[in-house]
Amino acid sequence: MSFKKFFMPNLVVLFLLSTFWFAGIDPVVEPEDNHRKNLKKYLQVQRKIVDNYVKPVNLTDIYKSSIKGLVKNLSDTTMQLKGTPLDTTFQDTSLKIADIREAYTKFEDAYLYLANKGPKENLTKRTEDAIQNIFTDLDPHSVYIEPKEGERIEAEFEGKFSGIGIQFDIIKDTITVVTPIAGGPSEKLGIQSGDKIVKIDDSTAVGYSQDKVISTLRGPKGSEVDVTVKRPKTKELLSFTITRDEIPLHTVDTSYMIDDSTGYIKINRFAGTTHDEFMKAMEELKNKNMDQLILDLRHNPGGYLSQAIAIAEEFFEKGTKIVSTKSRHPRFNSVYYSRRDGAYIDHPLMVLVNEGSASASEIVSGAVQDHDRGLIVGQRTFGKGLVQQQYPLVDSSKIRVTISRYYTPAGRLIQKPYQNKDRKEYAYELYKREDNAAVDVREFIDQVPDSLKYKTDAGRTVYGGGGIIPDHVIQRDTTQSAAIYNFMRRKRLGFDFVQDFLNENGDQFKEKWKGEFDKFVNEFAWEDEQAADFRQLLLKNGMVEADTVDTARYKSDTLYVAPDAWEKSRWMSLGYMKADLARQIWGLEKYYQVYNHELDRTLDKAMRLWDEVEKLHKLALNQDSTQPESKAYN
Repeated sequence: MSFKKFFMPNLVVLFLLSTFWFAGIDPVVEPEDNHRKNLKKYLQVQRKIVDNYVKPVNLTDIYKSSIKGLVKNLSDTTMQLKGTPLDTTFQDTSLKIADIREAYTKFEDAYLYLANKGPKENLTKRTEDAIQNIFTDLDPHSVYIEPKEGERIEAEFEGKFSGIGIQFDIIKDTITVVTPIAGGPSEKLGIQSGDKIVKIDDSTAVGYSQDKVISTLRGPKGSEVDVTVKRPKTKELLSFTITRDEIPLHTVDTSYMIDDSTGYIKINRFAGTTHDEFMKAMEELKNKNMDQLILDLRHNPGGYLSQAIAIAEEFFEKGTKIVSTKSRHPRFNSVYYSRRDGAYIDHPLMVLVNEGSASASEIVSGAVQDHDRGLIVGQRTFGKGLVQQQYPLVDSSKIRVTISRYYTPAGRLIQKPYQNKDRKEYAYELYKREDNAAVDVREFIDQVPDSLKYKTDAGRTVYGGGGIIPDHVIQRDTTQSAAIYNFMRRKRLGFDFVQDFLNENGDQFKEKWKGEFDKFVNEFAWEDEQAADFRQLLLKNGMVEADTVDTARYKSDTLYVAPDAWEKSRWMSLGYMKADLARQIWGLEKYYQVYNHELDRTLDKAMRLWDEVEKLHKLALNQDSTQPESKAYN
């Protein structure tokens, strides 16, 4: 078949289809393969980026990146590209794409050329490669999301999904139940912590990846799935037919009273249900005579802007500015004020943050700091000040495009610097920060230009351009204690140890402690013999004690520590296993309560800072009410 005979019919059809797409008319002709869908998807991506991206877009760069992506994973590495529509050298230096139509047409030429020359190529995958490569020209938070990943993300941010209701881990290639979710279908059938799922619907489940477990066990509400379980100390395999049901995904990990007057709430992300969960938790704490609150946003990567605003405004009077957004598109410019007097405007407040706190977490902590409403405690936050909008594509995949930048009430842009096409460097910036949190903050402040220095309502200096700087910096534990603790968790040795303990002593333990959680928190401790057994487990699995070691270090899969490292660090490993024991008996919420009690030095130090909160409150009361509002943008 000649080149002309192959291409002409397809070119005519695709030209007509292209005309329909640009005109907004649904095509009548449906090709036998996915070419139409792939090309329409490419066009959709271009349109959404050009029409919505926060900065002007260079179509020539986008086109070039798409062609490079189209060919970078070709299965036929011998295919001749030079001088063809797939040529990525772009020897025509005068090339300048004028509009979306021209960019699409040139990509279509390259696509059809590849369809002809590489009939065995997966054109759907190659199109995805092309689209993903386009995003290297944008910021690190603008991304392409594959269909299955998009469904999972949507479920998480809606706050629920349908499944069997377990928290699990993959241990030695086997699905191991960490804990059944309270009230879920698995718990109702008697599935227990430590159960190993070895079969799903008569097929072996050994060797499943985490993604495959999720895709297999989740499903429509009311559908059934058969699982076969190996239970410790039980010879026979156990079979269960589980009817899937809606499983809530809680964003408030835990809430409880630390002492007679201090409430504590930990939020793991901002999803559709977060404000409702938060208000329910606050009401319960209020009924327990809470006078002051610690809001823990550490390791909270953000989420819905609306939920962050809803929570922040609970601490402010009506009309208080919470956040503003600015874009090159006026429709994305907004200023958000509290719509009413918050329910908790008089409660002393402390917000815990660290380098894992980003986006919506920084909106909340930025508003609290700029208005001198509470004390920000911990480490410098991530520095994500970009707002994304999600757009669906023709095949259920999605793209997330940055549409605006957000600014704190004082006018700060929290976004840290980034360089196009260097996303790995951007992500690893956290690891380049000084281990000492106070040194990191000092070095950051020394480099901040005057243009990024702002004032709070009470006149305190705050900084933009690299996250939220805490009012009170607290150092993480980076000693050998942390090294052994991380080694233990990396090897999952704590989980194994707790499982073995419960296999031998579970009934006796539950009889003594099941109804005595508060007593367990304050009185339970591992015996010295158990601690010695765990040390031996560490040594058996690659921890080496050596006289020549001053500072803990890894070499391959081995951890080298000083001979006295275990005795100095055992409190951390044993504390984690106590928390894990609580998780397997009482659930995840109680795990965090025990973890905080045993291990959280930041929280412990924060509890000594309420006098600083009071000083800040007095400073805010004495502020000059005639002080002009800070400029929203620079």
